[in-house]
Amino acid sequence: MKTKNIKFRQSLFWDVDLQKLDIKKHAQHIIGRILEFGNENDVKWMFKNYNISLIKKVLSEKKDLSLKSANFWALILKVPKNKILCLKKSYQKMQKMHWPY
Repeated sequence: MKTKNIKFRQSLFWDVDLQKLDIKKHAQHIIGRILEFGNENDVKWMFKNYNISLIKKVLSEKKDLSLKSANFWALILKVPKNKILCLKKSYQKMQKMHWPY
């Protein structure tokens, strides 16, 4: 399913050729962008097009979510914070080693 049915802001994907974006094939990438940068309409679209278990899986495995977004979605989706990769202390230390600022 290509971008014809996409109802989220296409500006979320400034670095992607939208003609090649497939909502099934690229689900994890789309969900991750919406979790990090999406507005209310984007989030509604996400919940309408993806099941909650996939959204929780992306939240748990996504390495580049901000701490603010990860904490917010952990509360909303009722995912234990210790199950979210980017919230684990060991991962946060590794992030600081890559970008010490």
